[in-house]
This record gives sequence, structure tokens and C-alpha cells, in this order.
Amino acid sequence: MNVRCLPVAITLLIASVSPMRAEEAFVASKSLTPELALDLARAALGSCRSRGYQVAVAVVDRSGVPQVMLRDRFAGAHTPLTASGKAWTAASFKTSTTELNAISQPGMMQSGIRNLPGAVIIAGGLIVEAGGSLVGAVGVSGAPGGDADEACARAGIEAIRDKLEF
Repeated sequence: MNVRCLPVAITLLIASVSPMRAEEAFVASKSLTPELALDLARAALGSCRSRGYQVAVAVVDRSGVPQVMLRDRFAGAHTPLTASGKAWTAASFKTSTTELNAISQPGMMQSGIRNLPGAVIIAGGLIVEAGGSLVGAVGVSGAPGGDADEACARAGIEAIRDKLEF
């Protein structure tokens, strides 16, 4: 190192480890309220019902923690766990489970994510965004195919879209 640059390097090092101001020590984030999460889940369930599908719908917060679970009376016993897994997976990877399915096929570089505990990489999990930030995710399970699950999840998000804009 050049000796003339040493004082600058020391100054930069001290500045980088100096204490932060209080406002720099916290991160503000937005999350779905329980009421809005319930509205989303009800709308997704209603969309599936109108198409003749018995499903489960799960809504998680931005960290993947469950907020709402609705299961229609004739939805399969596996659907709550699958819907929750889809929502958690979408929130965790910050992308839809359809997109994750496409990039994680056997032989692809990301195929290993399919083996992660709790990851459910089949269509039907979507992220919920507001103001460009992730605020939650929704997962639907029980319709005849992941594309139908995803359509119901998308309908749920669209039903609350006006409340997401800020």
C-alpha cells in the first residue's frame, strides 16, 4: 500500500465502524393487516368456488409466517399444508412458484431448491406486492392443476389491489 494513502485508508476504516445514528439502525417495512390478508384469502376461495373447485388458501406475511388459512369443506386433507407451503415458498424466494418450477427442473443449476425442507415448487403460490415492496404471499391448493390454483390466487390479489396501492 502506498504510504501517502494510509491516512485516507485509516479514516475510511474508522468511518465504516463508527456507531450508526438511531434512524439508521432500523428498517421500516409494510405488511398485510390480518383483515386484508383475510379479504385476499376469501376472494381467492370465492374465485375457486365460482369455478367449481374446492381448495385451501393460505396467506403469509412478508417473512412467510402464516396469517390466514381457509379450507373449503370438501378440499382434500393435503390442501392446507400444500397451500401454506406454496405461500411460504413464494415469500421466501420472492417470486411465484410457477417461475421457480421453470428454473428448477432436474439438471438445471437451481434444481437443488426442490429439496429444501418446506419448499413446495408447484404452481399456485404468488407474492403480494405494494409500492414495489413484498408485503406477503398467497398459496392455493386443490384446483385441478397449478394453473387453476394460480388463477384463483391472482383473483384474490386483484380483489384487494386498490388497498395495496400507496
